[in-house]
Amino acid sequence: MFDITLRPLKDGLFDPCCKYIPAFVTPSHVTGFAFIFGLLSCYSISVTHNNNKLPLAFWAFNRSLDCLDGALARHRGTASDLGGFLDLLSDFIIYSLLPIAIAQGFEAAGSHVWIAVAVLEATFHVNNFILFYIAAIAEKLSKVEDKGDVSKGKTKELTSVMMRPALMEGMESGLMFTVMLAYPSKVQALSWTMAGLVAIGILQRTLWVVKALG
Repeated sequence: MFDITLRPLKDGLFDPCCKYIPAFVTPSHVTGFAFIFGLLSCYSISVTHNNNKLPLAFWAFNRSLDCLDGALARHRGTASDLGGFLDLLSDFIIYSLLPIAIAQGFEAAGSHVWIAVAVLEATFHVNNFILFYIAAIAEKLSKVEDKGDVSKGKTKELTSVMMRPALMEGMESGLMFTVMLAYPSKVQALSWTMAGLVAIGILQRTLWVVKALG
């Protein structure tokens, strides 16, 4: 919901850092390090139970590096579809693993907790299908000769594929996962809450698809 609005703030924070990064460090290296820190956050929260300081630190590194890789690619003029693919792939893997890892590390987790996490993961699955169907539609529309009709649906993209704005986007997801890591005992309520917000986003994007194809 706020990804595009907050883009200038993110750029202002991370763009100046790019000039201090050694030339031998590529954006793909940064993406790789972000992925490693994300995995470490998942692993550490799954084994440390309610001791969440280390998982939160790893998560902070993951989020910071995830912002930095794209900024570095744009700064050097090396942005590519492959880089965007690897960035999104790593994000989707970490986002899928994190709720499971938090539930695994929560000592009192029972079937009620796992049901909430399962529903959350299901909303991720449906939302991802819609996102990439929208990307396919956007690619198809971009080839249409009537530029006037196509321009009506365009948005300022922050990623390598079109992601139609909705209630739950990257910033909101990152915030929800941060709260989960900070309060792992609340993973059930937070999973249901996030699943509801993602479901609203699914509805928003579905209505856009119906309108675009109707």
